[in-house]
Amino acid sequence: MDMRSLLTLSVLLALIRGNKAQKLTVSLRPKFPKVYAGDDVTLICNREGGSKPTTWYFNRTSSQTHKDYLMLLTAVTPDNNNGVYECDQGGTKSDPFTITVLNLEPHAQLSPSVGGAVMTKGDGRNLVLQTDDDDLENWSCFVLRGVSTFAIGLDINKEMKRAVIFAEFKEAERATFWCKKNKTVLRSNAVTLKMTELMVMLVPPAVPALEGESVALRCVVWGGPELEEAIFYKNYTPISKSSPEGTYTIPKATQSDTGMYSCHATYRYSHISAKAAQKEGESDAQELKVIGGPPAAVISASTNSLKCSCPNCPANCTSYHWYHTPFNDPFTREKRSENDESITVEKEGLYKCRLDYGNGFSRFSNIYTYKEQPGEFGYMWYILVPALILFVIIIVLIIVLKYIRCGRMDIQAPGRDADQDTLMSVRYVR
Repeated sequence: MDMRSLLTLSVLLALIRGNKAQKLTVSLRPKFPKVYAGDDVTLICNREGGSKPTTWYFNRTSSQTHKDYLMLLTAVTPDNNNGVYECDQGGTKSDPFTITVLNLEPHAQLSPSVGGAVMTKGDGRNLVLQTDDDDLENWSCFVLRGVSTFAIGLDINKEMKRAVIFAEFKEAERATFWCKKNKTVLRSNAVTLKMTELMVMLVPPAVPALEGESVALRCVVWGGPELEEAIFYKNYTPISKSSPEGTYTIPKATQSDTGMYSCHATYRYSHISAKAAQKEGESDAQELKVIGGPPAAVISASTNSLKCSCPNCPANCTSYHWYHTPFNDPFTREKRSENDESITVEKEGLYKCRLDYGNGFSRFSNIYTYKEQPGEFGYMWYILVPALILFVIIIVLIIVLKYIRCGRMDIQAPGRDADQDTLMSVRYVR
């Protein structure tokens, strides 16, 4: 083979390799093996190719053009996000990528100890991990910043049966945090935090807003000044009058409440100086997405007997999980050993349940409050009432017997006196 032929072959091989390298692929971040309702996920189109105008196709019919290769899906649901995703860059189309969203909750819960979904740049926040097992040493936690995933430290408190991670942005504008049990597919929900550089923040909840539940939006100013007025906006239109408390509450959220919310705050740093000047500021607009969410369990109770059910859940429930929280520690959640539909409780505290479907759970039930003392008194009542009745009967008998005895003495005494007086009178006449 001559030199020209070798050169031609080399060019052809390079072109073939180049074409293979340019093949578009769709990948998912975080790399969740299962996607649950309420997750925030990012689709990436050929990340290695750089930032290019990208057209996204959903179920091969609708399309959406983005400036780069990323498409963010927030608070996903089976109705809105189940299907096939494809991307196109410059006429080259990717292979289809399928997303299936489970209408269930994952196996562990991750939630902020305080605060909501928005933090200022450079700030941090503790996230609390709670699981059904005591094997927290076998859990690991991660953060997605941009398109890169990093492991983060987990501080375990064995006595409290929970763990804490410290959430921060580093250089990212948003970050998604989650935890996973090692060598399994079990994981927690994902918590997404968003960064703002403004003094005024509109803070939505850090977990998905669920249809039918109360949702509170807070207008917060960095540094904790005295808030004199807060006006809230939805899609840049005022929706509330001034609120000195800085909170706008949606009592019963519906999907029509989905939108971009912001606030305008008037405030003073009066804790620094009594003559502090009045200041004003606007927040960033933050997305609030209301979803239906997985069906919720329901507790019905008769004294200390509790029953767990879920009218809107699938029928293939494998078991029931029951949880107890003491009155003096609202962050503790102890899983009980019972896995049956009904249980009997004796320990005071807060109780809730959920249904296990193997690959996920129903939503937690309503909370049932049980107090020991009323229960114990109700049980003792069956002993106290008969004893009280017997005591009353004895007292009544004693009084009646005493009355009868005294009555006889009173009747007999006058009779005897009368006879004696009669005899004396007869003797005197004689």
